[in-house]
Amino acid sequence: MREEIIEMTQRKINRYHTIKNSLEGKITVAEAAETLGISERQVIRLRNGVKKEGALSLTHKNKGRASVNALSDEFRTEIVKLYTSEAYTGSNFQHFTELINEGESITISYPTVYRILTDAGIKSPKKRRKKKKHNRRKRMAAEGQMIQLDATSYEWFADGKTYALHGAIDDATGKLLGLYMTENECLFGYYAVMRQVIERNGVPLSAYADRHTIFVSPNKDKLTIEEQLAGKQVKDTQFGRAMKELGVRMISARSPQAKGRIERAWETLQSRLPIEMRNAGINNTEEANKFLLAYAEKFNRRFSVKPENTQSVYAPLKHGLDLDMVLCVKLQRTMDSSGVFSFQGQTWQMVDSPPGKAAIDVIVTTSRGIFASCKNDIFDVVPYVKPAKITEPKPGNKTGYVPSENHPWRNGFYDTSPVFSNTEILSMLYELFLEKPA
Repeated sequence: MREEIIEMTQRKINRYHTIKNSLEGKITVAEAAETLGISERQVIRLRNGVKKEGALSLTHKNKGRASVNALSDEFRTEIVKLYTSEAYTGSNFQHFTELINEGESITISYPTVYRILTDAGIKSPKKRRKKKKHNRRKRMAAEGQMIQLDATSYEWFADGKTYALHGAIDDATGKLLGLYMTENECLFGYYAVMRQVIERNGVPLSAYADRHTIFVSPNKDKLTIEEQLAGKQVKDTQFGRAMKELGVRMISARSPQAKGRIERAWETLQSRLPIEMRNAGINNTEEANKFLLAYAEKFNRRFSVKPENTQSVYAPLKHGLDLDMVLCVKLQRTMDSSGVFSFQGQTWQMVDSPPGKAAIDVIVTTSRGIFASCKNDIFDVVPYVKPAKITEPKPGNKTGYVPSENHPWRNGFYDTSPVFSNTEILSMLYELFLEKPA
């Protein structure tokens, strides 16, 4: 700093001597202009000033005066007071600037906010890291060519608990296509996100995700070379099976950096979303999921980019395909000749089932209940109660066994009334769609 002041002072001294030499006729106006790197007209103006006021004429006229555009101390204090208030504390400087411009009717730029807060000794919670030079994968050319799927666990409500936010973004534009929050990263959360993607935009061509067991079977990497050459394959996960039915190609990422676009989106959401939800009075996942539907649009207006190709390649849902019957759990079972089968520790019976023993798919949906599929036909199912065993009378027992009046044998059919409580049904759904409780 001291060297800079000395250098600046020396430049001013040289300028004064050059102008003075021009006044005394030692050098011409043209030579003075060339020496100082200014126009001849400017040299003449400076000569007139030195002739009248001496060396003081070369100093700036606003020296020692406050700038006309300078911010008042009261305004600076107000900005600091707003930032430290409950509504905005914890927000990064860029987000804070956007919030007060939007909600406080204050027009102020980010650099000004940065100067005011740093002068007050406040540091931004989101410190910018020094950028590393690396090559990023080029974005897809058109919307719908590829979406990125992921989930992040974070303390969204400042209540000491973490919740998993599932999301999908379009690789070409960076748009948030869907957001859904649950207690843990689970199949239900990803199904909810995919439903938002398809209902809002259509079916994408491909989906890029990590190697979580929701997407990739843990047995996939356990196949030996001999088994692979023999053509042995591992069954798809429930999510993988659903994507095949929709015609979406699944691509596995080998590292978090490979799906960097959605990872960076998580950083932005973790910085902004808790403050937005706190100001909206939201403190649970049910309210958050309603809020997130509209917040995604706000996020996209701020951060999305235009694709290279403006033609979207999202496809409509295939004709006749029921989304509820795709975004579900399908497990294979075998029914007996009466249409009875076991599932999740319970016994069920198909309504109006075809005769004979056959392999079936049990379909479990969270919105419409449980069904069974046999030869591409869908059947309703009901809980089934096995009839009590009739005890044969022992030899020598003259009285024998007399069935009661309401025994199924007398009525000619089995009792198929529901016997499972709501708690048992919910427990089954929890095990299928969510992580099992610890």
